[in-house]
Amino acid sequence: MKRIVEFAISHTRTTLLVMFTILVFGVVARLTIPVENEPKVDVPTFLVTIPHEGVSPNDALRLLIAPMEIELKAVEGVKEVSSTGAEHMGVVSVEFFTHVKMDTARSDLREAVNRARENFPSTTDEPVITEAGGHVSRVLQVNLVSRGAPEETVYRTAVGVKDQLEALPSVQRISMQGAREEFLEILIDATKMHAYQISAEHLINTLARNNRLIPAGSLLSGQGSLSINIPSVVDTPEDLIDIPVFADQDKVVTLGDIATVRRTFKDRVSYSHANGEQSISLFVYRRPEAFLIGTAHEVQAFVAEIQDEIPTSIGMFISSNYASFAERLVNELQGNMVTALVLVMIVVLATMGFRSSVLVGTAIPIAFLFALIILWIAGQSFNFMVMFGMLLGLGMLIDGVVVVAEDADRRMADGVGSAQAYSSATVRMARPVIASTSTTLAVFLPLLFWPGTAGAFLGYLPRTVFLVMVGALLYALVFAPAFGNFLMGDKPGKRDAKESVALMWNVDLSLLRGFKSLYAKVLAFAVRYATGTVIVALIVVYVIFSIHGARNLGVIFFNENDPQWANIFVRAQGNLSPEESYSLVTEVEDELNQVVGLWNINMISTAGLGQAEGTRVEFSGGSSADVIGIFYIEMTPSDQRERTGTEILEEIRERVSGFNGVVIEVVPISGALTPGKPIALQFTSPDREALTPVVERVKDYMLNEVEGLRDLEDTLPLGALEWELSVDRARAALYGADVTTVGLTAQLLTTGVKLGEYRPDDSEDALDIRVRFPSDNRGLDALDNLEVVTNRGSVPISHFVERKPRIKSDALQRRDQNNMHMIQSGLAPGVLPDTKVREIQTWIDSQDFDSRVDIRFRGTNEEQEESEAYLSKAFSFALLLMFVLLVLHYNNFYHPILTMLAIVLSTAGVFLGLTLTNQPFSVILSGIGVLTLAGIVVNNNIVLIDTFNAGVRDNPGRDVRDIIVLTGLQRLRPVLVTTGTTIIGILPLATHNSIDFINRQWIFGGPVSAYWVPLSQAILFGLSFATVLTLIVTPALLMLPSQLKGWLQKLKTFRLPKKSEAS
Repeated sequence: MKRIVEFAISHTRTTLLVMFTILVFGVVARLTIPVENEPKVDVPTFLVTIPHEGVSPNDALRLLIAPMEIELKAVEGVKEVSSTGAEHMGVVSVEFFTHVKMDTARSDLREAVNRARENFPSTTDEPVITEAGGHVSRVLQVNLVSRGAPEETVYRTAVGVKDQLEALPSVQRISMQGAREEFLEILIDATKMHAYQISAEHLINTLARNNRLIPAGSLLSGQGSLSINIPSVVDTPEDLIDIPVFADQDKVVTLGDIATVRRTFKDRVSYSHANGEQSISLFVYRRPEAFLIGTAHEVQAFVAEIQDEIPTSIGMFISSNYASFAERLVNELQGNMVTALVLVMIVVLATMGFRSSVLVGTAIPIAFLFALIILWIAGQSFNFMVMFGMLLGLGMLIDGVVVVAEDADRRMADGVGSAQAYSSATVRMARPVIASTSTTLAVFLPLLFWPGTAGAFLGYLPRTVFLVMVGALLYALVFAPAFGNFLMGDKPGKRDAKESVALMWNVDLSLLRGFKSLYAKVLAFAVRYATGTVIVALIVVYVIFSIHGARNLGVIFFNENDPQWANIFVRAQGNLSPEESYSLVTEVEDELNQVVGLWNINMISTAGLGQAEGTRVEFSGGSSADVIGIFYIEMTPSDQRERTGTEILEEIRERVSGFNGVVIEVVPISGALTPGKPIALQFTSPDREALTPVVERVKDYMLNEVEGLRDLEDTLPLGALEWELSVDRARAALYGADVTTVGLTAQLLTTGVKLGEYRPDDSEDALDIRVRFPSDNRGLDALDNLEVVTNRGSVPISHFVERKPRIKSDALQRRDQNNMHMIQSGLAPGVLPDTKVREIQTWIDSQDFDSRVDIRFRGTNEEQEESEAYLSKAFSFALLLMFVLLVLHYNNFYHPILTMLAIVLSTAGVFLGLTLTNQPFSVILSGIGVLTLAGIVVNNNIVLIDTFNAGVRDNPGRDVRDIIVLTGLQRLRPVLVTTGTTIIGILPLATHNSIDFINRQWIFGGPVSAYWVPLSQAILFGLSFATVLTLIVTPALLMLPSQLKGWLQKLKTFRLPKKSEAS
């Protein structure tokens, strides 16, 4: 180490050039690195949608999903498979472990789908694989509204915008809502069809056979090879009209004689509104490798560019822009970082003087920019976790350079030259600085391997701290000696370094004044009564833990911030049409329009589960199937409204509570770590019949006996009705009919029979060709009067078909090949999820449920348990690694144990803070705070004990109490400086204040401060408490061995009187 330091000082220009290079490249990295608010959490999760028109939920499970589940068993890295059988489709959600790369997962899944397709029915459509993204994956939405334009113009404009948006590099997909797809409709005149005795089966087969690609091949002759072409595919609607559908000896009947062909829109199944106007909305989803803010800027620039190309009768605007909120938070937190930096520099300047403060202050940009360079090269983003990691490291990173600069200042004050002072100070402090940095890194090392969603989300913080501390260590031991000597102008000295060391231990305590004098007296008292001091400290720690345990303040997974967005779900049961659902949902919308503080209100109305894509009602999520409308609301920025988001949502709940016949849920949108509702119960069983009674009992208990729950939903059957046409096959055969005849004819009354597709010149997508009866001949009355054409003439189906109502089969869900139901619930304000989970779990354990049914909590509770387990292991491993490093450093066991007692003190400080502020323990943020403190508080102990050992070594025979007091005095200023800088850097956030020095804003209780309060307060209270006790208790513990030795000596010299003397 000595050679490195001497080389750096003797080659000052080279050393400063390297330091300047880091600054330049760091600035470049900061200007070009992508910026985000929350880190990207790209958990490899995919949805496989398998469309099959007409399939029932039961058949979807049996024919579509079962082959997929079998193939997925052979795919490595699959964590969980959730499946749903629904009408017209089967959906499989596949979640891989987070360590599996997206490309690998996508490729393996595609191969499994291709293998499973061989076992699907021949009429099954092509499966569609989409990456399932959360709210962070969705960037914004582009809305197109009519200002007098016909529906066709708005639709085609929206399709054009959609195609152009999908071509943008950062955009993965676009989900279009509120639009009706075009198709080619063949409206059959039932009277004419029956008059010509044309059966539905004959008509459909004839039309299908005349719209089929026929490869006729080539003809070989002596003149060469000539290909034969038979035009057989429909290119225009006129091609359909001319197709013969019936012929006899007298005439040929074409399709045009019995039907009308037109290009039109499909029946509406959903409606979309944007800020009260009916719209076609385009939901923009980013690619996994793209970044939120960058993608939003790209889309915004594109929309601004094409505004002039859009017809004036169509309005186009952007809403639900996550990036705008993200940018505000990022800018605010950056301003807080600058504020913390200014406050830290003020503290350093006030305690260390101008030149030393410049030397110490330069460590901050060097360490920050060094970390940014590495993150930039690794392709990471500059996000909330990175910024708070830097804020967290702000106090820790200057520890090393403060120790070196303070020791060098003392040597120069004793007359040593600047070059020799910095060289000897760096060499002297290198071991404790390296040891303290190593113990800090040891704490964060296990967090680098944190698995799961929480690890992917929070992993940026330990990585950033790790890199910042490495950069700070490099600066303290290499750059700081050269830069310090440069600032001092290579000042010559009057004394040798060894003489300076001797002076350090010859201080007249009677000459001390002020705080140092007070501290010296308190320390001398604590050292004199070392045993009592230690006992009092242990009692204080015990009392703190006891009081906190008695208060039972609870546990949360991650702190809930004041919401900026929310979803409002409108639920209703019954056989509602899309128009009836739309009417109910618009009544709710009218109430929302009267709420002050809402910026954007986006609505989707649908007839039920699966009718609208791009909403939270996904097949894989265990959501209620009776959702008929979803509102996505965005509130006015918090600094532009007087009320909190929670207060606005409570007003919404009051306004919509009076609607009869519908259930309305108001669900604030949480972050990536707390998706969905806080209470989520999963019920699985191989036997579906065993599930319903158990789910109903638990649901009844939660509704009637558990207080604090609201917005409860489940996936039990809804009890909707459907008509079943029961065919008497024997009687049908007497009339020359069968099930297929009835089925094809019945389809003409509904959505029609799909004959194929055709691709018009003005559309990039193929349009369906469907045949059905006109709207006047569709309906319940038409079903009663329906006739089928057989080889025995027209026959009413009532002769062999019985129409009867029955309970409709809802979407059927499975998870890992077991039948599944879910119960989810929200919580009233002030109710902790962990408390209710324990209450419900205790009741479940006391019940005698069917042993075939497995009940477990999912969602946030599952993540909380996994994180608690991992953090416990990480903390244990970090302590073990720290202890090994300390034993290696001290070469004994007592000093490492003494050093690590500071961790107990800091943990007690954390719980003291929770008790005083009446806050629950956050598994994620408070847990990371405890781990972080373990790395911070031992640093002061390491340097203090190392200084004590040096004092004992340099002053043989001197009273240990004097050496301990002088050690405390020597370390007082660097301990207070490093602790003070750490505390003052996070103090604004810990007290709910967001002070943005750049934008000159002071916000109390804003989203930035609320985000970090648990972690900031843990460090604030833990470090403050541990530092105060460390300055007193650690010296007392250093004195304890000497006192014990003294007592042992007294015991040895003490002799009992002899019997003769006693008598």
